[in-house]
Amino acid sequence: MGQVDLYLDAAERDNTRRSYASAIRHFEIEWRGLLPATIDSIARYLAEHAESLTLNTLKHRLAALSRWHQEHGFPDPTKAAKIRQVLKGIRALHPAQEKRAKPLELEILQQTNDWLVQATAAAVVRGDAGSALRHTRDRALVLLGFWRGFRSDELTSLCIEFIEIKPGEGMTCFLPRSKGDRQLEGRKFSCPALSRLCPVEAVEDWLALSKLKDGPLFRKIDRWGHLSGSGLLPGSIIPMLRQFLARAGIADADAFSSHSLRRGFAQWAGSSGWDIRELMNYVGWRDVKAAMRYLDGLDVGLKSRFEQGLEQGLQPSVPSPSKPTSQLPALPEVALTTIEVSILLTSFNGSSRGRIRALRDITESCLARFQAQQINGDGNLYRIAVPTISLEILDDHLYTLLDEIHQIADARECFLEAVCRDPASGRHWD
Repeated sequence: MGQVDLYLDAAERDNTRRSYASAIRHFEIEWRGLLPATIDSIARYLAEHAESLTLNTLKHRLAALSRWHQEHGFPDPTKAAKIRQVLKGIRALHPAQEKRAKPLELEILQQTNDWLVQATAAAVVRGDAGSALRHTRDRALVLLGFWRGFRSDELTSLCIEFIEIKPGEGMTCFLPRSKGDRQLEGRKFSCPALSRLCPVEAVEDWLALSKLKDGPLFRKIDRWGHLSGSGLLPGSIIPMLRQFLARAGIADADAFSSHSLRRGFAQWAGSSGWDIRELMNYVGWRDVKAAMRYLDGLDVGLKSRFEQGLEQGLQPSVPSPSKPTSQLPALPEVALTTIEVSILLTSFNGSSRGRIRALRDITESCLARFQAQQINGDGNLYRIAVPTISLEILDDHLYTLLDEIHQIADARECFLEAVCRDPASGRHWD
């Protein structure tokens, strides 16, 4: 292979090359189509497979055929108006809802993590080094995959030499290439250390137990507990994930796939008040449509808007005479604590645009859910109402709020000073 061919080969992902080659084989060998193809032959090919293949698969086959004709210097028949009309007709006559992976929810992540921790401890006690390694690896993989929203190819591409860990603070992972990185510029992903279900701690445990210093982070482990020198393949993640989910007692484990980690995180972030732009920046989506596919149209403000409309449109209900109110169970009232939040933002480069956008994101995605009211003209002091079942719950709410505010400030490249204060007791959180 010459140098030019070497660089041309490196410019394309192996998965893309393999899938395009498979599509060409299907057209030329299995269907016995001739290349270069005509517009009519491609239209017949689509029509004959309209019922057996999904629309997305047909579009992928067209992309492969288009690439073949361009590379060999022939006119591209896939761009003809007739082909577009055939696809439109297939969509009309064979409507199908896109199949999507079941999201791995936070409760399932917690149950899986607990089982893996217990299974690791049990393996250590009985001297089963192979099982201890396997469970520790799986815990690091599922926690990192969830909290970073990684796909299977990203998880299997992680290399130890491109990972930097700051214990108790977080970790950064550099991926030289990934599916969304069309220009092969590489991208750095950051992941914070968490108080629970911490991916940083899980990766540290895996590296300490495996004694790996370089090369692929996640590797195959044979039945005797020997680590492979090469990394896991993307196709091995799904069966591995389903296996330890089933052993952890998760129902319908076969319904999950590697995309379940990303969809689970996206839905958790959406329900936790993340702004769509913040989520796109964190996960690495460049297209809003791609992000919304993972959110399943989740709108955390939808219920509140319905309830607000009901409140405005209906009069307070009058108790029925046949059902005295004394017979109805009383609903517990949740106490609210008034908290003052001061926010001081300074842009890294001195520009006011980043500071203004950061403050807008903070007020819309973080403070709004606590019925925030601005109490000064500078826009840096707010009053919020925080549910307070207990002081511990109040602490959790406020520290979570501060973490989210800091994440937004970092994403908008701003320095931040944020303090929460209870004017009644004088307590403060920062």
